[in-house]
Amino acid sequence: MELGQEKKGQTEAKIEKYLTFTLGEEEYGVEILKVREIIGLMDITPVPHTPEFIKGVINLRGKVIPVIDLRLKFGLEPREYDERTCIIVVEVSTQTGPVLMGIIVDNVSEVLNISTTDIEPPPRFGTQVDTRFILGMAKAKGKVKILLDIDKVLTQEEIGAVAQAAEQNV
Repeated sequence: MELGQEKKGQTEAKIEKYLTFTLGEEEYGVEILKVREIIGLMDITPVPHTPEFIKGVINLRGKVIPVIDLRLKFGLEPREYDERTCIIVVEVSTQTGPVLMGIIVDNVSEVLNISTTDIEPPPRFGTQVDTRFILGMAKAKGKVKILLDIDKVLTQEEIGAVAQAAEQNV
């Protein structure tokens, strides 16, 4: 076999970058290419008649961006925001095109290089647990990180509600 050729059926490992953050005791990661910026907490304008996890909208340099609390979306206990709490502004792909959205997390950890060989598919919990938004489970630095497919964290209906909330506050 010549140098540079790979065996049939074998795939070459790729290194991908993920921004890691915590919610409670768990560590999560999101593809760095989906992250637009990380900002501290700022005034969030609540939007009536939206699900509890939609905290409202922020004005980020003249752009109105919806913000969700990822803890509440995942059914975790709410907690007081502190100096480490921040908003990760991500670009979510939707049927109508990309949408900027803020996600509130307990704190941002670091950017990790994770090899595709260190990512396993999400565990199967049966039909009662929705895992379609989990890209995989990564083994990094001796811990397991839950990698999120940020495009699937919200359903299309929820994205519609979030986008509508932002539009109402322009």
